[in-house]
This record gives sequence, structure tokens and C-alpha cells, in this order.
Amino acid sequence: MSNKVSIKTAYHAKKNGLFTFRLVSWAKKDIFKAYFFIMIKEDFKPFIPAESNVAEFTIKSILLGCIAGIIFGAATVYLALKAGLTVSASIPIAVLAITLGKKFFKTTILENNIIQTTGSAGESIAAGVVFTLPGFLFLSTDIGGQSSGEAFFNYMTILILAILGGVLGTMMMIPLRRSLIVKEHDTLPYPEGTACASVLKAGERGGSFARTAFWGLGFAMIYALMQKVFHVISEAPTWVTTKANKFLPSAQVSGEITPEYMGVGYIIGPKIAGVLVAGGVLAWLGLIPLLATLIDPSLAAHQLVKLGLLADITKAGGSVGWDPITKTFSDYPLAIYQAYVKQIGAGAVAAGGFITLLKTIPTIISSFKDSLGSIKEGKTVADTKRTDRDLSLKVVGVGSLALIILVAVLPQIPSNGILSNLLIGVLVVMFGAFFVTVSSRIVGLIGSSNNPISGMTIATIMGTCLVFIAVGWTGKVYEPMALVVGGMICIAAANAGATSQDLKTGYIIGATPRYQQIALFIGVIVSSIVIGLTVRILDTPTPEMLAQGIKHAIGTELYSAPQATLMATLIKGMLSFNLDWQYVLVGVFIAITIELCGINALSFAVGAYLPLSTTLPIFVGGAIKGIVDWKERKKVKTPEEEELGPGNLFATGLVAGGALAGVVVAILMVIPSVRSNLSKVDVQPLFTRWFGAGGYELLGVLIFLFMGFVLYNISKKKNEAEDIIK
Repeated sequence: MSNKVSIKTAYHAKKNGLFTFRLVSWAKKDIFKAYFFIMIKEDFKPFIPAESNVAEFTIKSILLGCIAGIIFGAATVYLALKAGLTVSASIPIAVLAITLGKKFFKTTILENNIIQTTGSAGESIAAGVVFTLPGFLFLSTDIGGQSSGEAFFNYMTILILAILGGVLGTMMMIPLRRSLIVKEHDTLPYPEGTACASVLKAGERGGSFARTAFWGLGFAMIYALMQKVFHVISEAPTWVTTKANKFLPSAQVSGEITPEYMGVGYIIGPKIAGVLVAGGVLAWLGLIPLLATLIDPSLAAHQLVKLGLLADITKAGGSVGWDPITKTFSDYPLAIYQAYVKQIGAGAVAAGGFITLLKTIPTIISSFKDSLGSIKEGKTVADTKRTDRDLSLKVVGVGSLALIILVAVLPQIPSNGILSNLLIGVLVVMFGAFFVTVSSRIVGLIGSSNNPISGMTIATIMGTCLVFIAVGWTGKVYEPMALVVGGMICIAAANAGATSQDLKTGYIIGATPRYQQIALFIGVIVSSIVIGLTVRILDTPTPEMLAQGIKHAIGTELYSAPQATLMATLIKGMLSFNLDWQYVLVGVFIAITIELCGINALSFAVGAYLPLSTTLPIFVGGAIKGIVDWKERKKVKTPEEEELGPGNLFATGLVAGGALAGVVVAILMVIPSVRSNLSKVDVQPLFTRWFGAGGYELLGVLIFLFMGFVLYNISKKKNEAEDIIK
């Protein structure tokens, strides 16, 4: 039979209850489609029926959710500042909820859902904050070398913008829940939300698979303690060639061999991890050696002065160790990276984000139209069931008006008068309504991890800057105001994506939407309090930085904050016209070239922007995942089984444990007495004497590889989730 026919059936919900039976016939050359309308009314049945009265919105569920939001919010700040990456917190929080909550606090499945809903706000708010607000530090500088936005990089401004942006994201999802989550239940899978519902349902059936995540957490904490406190493990083994090297001058290969990077790499998988490290290979083994051959160190020093990274070409110092007498750098690869390659990378990230946004334009247009139409239809529906009770639409109207007023009158927000800030408030609500809708539908199709938030933020900033230019607002004074709009939209879009996944989880298990929405508002506020504090603590410079004249740890190699630097670069380029377009455009065309090759340009661009020390250990984690997948290539797994696999759970523990240890150590190092006492238990000098500098770094690499060996062996264990879910 040359013309085999296969039949698929799909049911699509319509307003009048009709479902479409779709008969698709695949012939050798032609595709025939026949549509039959049949009268079938099929109501979705949640795990907990609407008629059931189960404990849900309780004090213990809110408190446990807030604690989870604080923990994962702080960890996300640390991870996003260092690597420019985040991982979803909903599933780990759900695992903790069904393990700790059910065992010690006797929580119900609906209470566990409130725990993960409240806690998930911390991760999304942290991502939006870190991706934009540190940009205040990188705006145009005045005569004294201070950024025009530095005064606004304070705790209260970060707190207010985080809360307002987070509330905006949740608030705008209130009218969209019925149209996107309920009516399109069969067409928008919301993968993280569906997987999270499977976790919660699995918890009701029993199972101890969460133990693996705790093993990963404990392993990472011990590893981080040995690395960051006792310095048994080298933090960043490095191999560098000299500038005089004939074949590869000033090349550098290094890696921050931390558990969180290995965990992130395993979670994102070999493909994305490989594209990330490819960008780093181009930058650190291609562009930097090339530029080091062509550019005189004095020219690089002048460029660093222009960028505000070196105080004066006649004065020694800076993070790159400039010597004005010998006209050399102690770290020439880093000097070339900061002077030129970072701007090339910024151009590539901007282009990659914009390309990602362009590719989603058809989805954006259709989703916005569909959502608006569904909202109009939903106004006539009188919902009485518990599972259909949303907060009133009045909350959206009054909340939007209140947000505009607060942006206009709060003194912590950059301003050039109340009228200018009224315009900012209006722009925030307009862009917010649009991109919240876009974000929700996109994550419904491809998941929160692939949400093009950077592209949306870039588009928002460009649109805001064009509005400013149209009304004659150009110059340094308006740069912080443009960043406020971009920052709040980034936070709102990130939180809208997480909110959508939470509402999908709630819809599947039978939660009360009204309680989820209130829990999200609480989670936004509580998490923002700690997120702002964490950002400020991590920004505290070390004594070595202060000796070099560096006032902020964010923006250095320690916490590179790649997205925030990009946003500031765009704003400066559009409003102050002082951007080195020649370097930026090189990055733009690199991104275009990569996209034309069929590779995700944004992932490659982020890799080119970040230090190779960040992407290389992430690639190691991705490579381990690739080997595991290759070994199990004959096994067919559902997304739920994949998320709850022992490898993913252990990797999640590595990420959480490593990031939390980093935050704790950073907090301790701010206290002078603690810092001096910790220096007494530093064994690095002793180990260096024993093994030599190279031997000490090799020891760290071997321990890191041992951690990879442990991760690999755990990943091969039987997936307990398969039996639990089935």
C-alpha cells in the first residue's frame, strides 16, 4: 500500500459547546482535511471537584510559600547576576511542598498548590529585577564618573519597582485566566504548569522521590562550603597564553567550577548549553586573540577610560591591572574583553532578542486578538463554581489607575516633573497589558524557560526611547526614566509567565483562582523585600575592589549582569548618542549570521557576552545530560517523568544549594569581623605550597569532575516518578 492513511482526532472547544472532529488524511502528495461538527459537550474534571470543601488558603500555606519565595528569590538573584540565567522554581517548590508540607504540616493538595503559587513569584520577580534594574549603574556618566542612574540604585527604588512590576504582571492576568487557561485548555499546554500539577497529584499518591533533590542540595552546600569558605577547591581554574604567543596570543580558558553551574547545564540540556559555550569560544579563543594582535595596549586603555572602567590612563590600577609606565595590563584578555568584546556581545544579544521577538510576531498578533475577544465574551458569563471565582475586574481597573498615580508621585522613582512621570505610568500600563498577554500565551506554548523576555524588554525600551525622542526628551536625565519603563515591563512579563503556569496548575487540580491570585500578590510583595536586599548585599564591593576604585561588585567579572548592561547600552545609544556603533554592529551581524545558520542567536549571543568561565562549566552539565539521554535514547518519557527524573531532581538540588551558599557567604563577607575570621580557615596558601598553583587548580577540576560523575550515576537510577505518575 503506497498511500497509507492515518487518522488523528482533535477536539477544539467553541463558545456554543461544539467540538470539531478533524480527520486528517496524509497521502503521498496531497493532504486532505475534512471537518465534521458534532454536538458534544465535555466539561473538564479537575482533580479536586468544585463541590469539594478542602483546606486551601490557610496561614500555614501562605507562610510556607513566602519562605520558599524568599529562598528561591535570593538564589535566583545570585544565579542571574553571575550567569544571566534562571531556572524555574515552581516544580522544586512543589516537590518541597509535598515532602515537607505534607509530612510535617499535614497540608492538603490545594494548600501545597498555594505554597508553590506563592513561592514561584520570588523566582520570576528576581529574574525581572536582575535583568534590568542594575542597568542604573551603567547609564551615561557625569564629569565625576558617576552614572546618571546610580542614585536610583538603592533599596527603596528596587523594592518599589519590583512590587509594582510584579503586581502589574499578576493583575493583568486576572481577565486573561478564563480565555487562556480555561477556554484553551486543550490547545495551550503550559508545560511547567502541567508538570507541576503532576507533581502535586503524585504527592497525593505517595512517593519519596524528593529525597534525591535533598541529596543534591546537601552535596552542593558541602561543596560550596569547601570552595567558598575553606578554599579547598579552586574557584576558577584558568589557563592563559601570553600576549607574545605566536599562535594564540592572550587566549584564556577558565571555569567557575560551582555546583549551580553544573546543575543549570544539566537542566537546560546539551543543545542550549552547547550553543552558549560556542559563543564563549568565539569570544575568548577567537575575537580576543585577534584583537590582542591588532590593538596596542594604550588604545585599549583609552577605550576603557572612555567606558568609565579605568579612571585615568596616567594612573595605575583598575580591574585589569593597567601599568602606565610599562603600558601593559596584568590581565590583557580581560582588558580586551571589557574594552571591545563586551560591546560586540551586547550588540549580538540585542539583535538576538529582537530576532526572537520578530519570530513571535504572528503569535503575538493572533494571541492578543484572541485574548481580547475572549475577555469580551467572558463578561457575560456568570461564574458561580468555586473553581471559576476570579478577583473582580475592578481590581484591574482600580489597580492600573493606582499604579499610574504611584509612579507619578513616589519620590524614589526617577522624575523630571509629575507630568513626565504620568507619561511613564501610562506607558507602563500600555506596554504591560500588551506584553503580559504575549508572555502568557507564549509560555503556554513553549514554556517559561523559552519566554523571550529580553526581546520584549528591548522592544519596550526602544519604543519608550522613541516616544521620549518624539517629545524632545533626550540626554542623561531621561535615561533612568526609560529604564524604569523597561524594568517594570520585564518584571511584569516574567511574573505573568509564572502566574500563567500557576493558574494552569490550579485549573488542573481544582484550585480556587481567587485564592491563587491573592497568594501571588502576597508572594510578590514578600519576595520583593528580600530580592532588593539580596541585590544590594551582592553589590557590596570587596576590599580589593575598593582598593582599585571599584564601588559596585555588580558589573565586574564577579557579577557581570549581562542583560542589565545591555539595557543600559541601548538606552544610552538612543538617548545620548554616545554608543560605539561599530562594535555593536559587529555583534548584530554575528547574531544575524548565527540565526541564518539555523541556530538560536540569542543563546549564542549571551554566551559571547558572558565570560567563558561561566558558560564552560554549564556546558559540562549539559554534556552529562546529553550522555544520559544518549544512553536512554530508546526509552520514551513524558514531560512529567522527565521533570521528576532523578537527574533533574539532583541537578535542581545542586542549583538551589550552590546558589544559596553563594548568597550566605556573600552576606557573611559584608561583616568585617566575620570576613577576617573566615580568612583564618583559608587553606589555599597551604595547598598552593604543597601542590603548586597549577596543581591546586587541577585538584579543583578533579573534584568538579567527581561531582559530574555523581550526577551521572544518579541520573541512571530508576525513575521512581514513572511509577508514581502512572
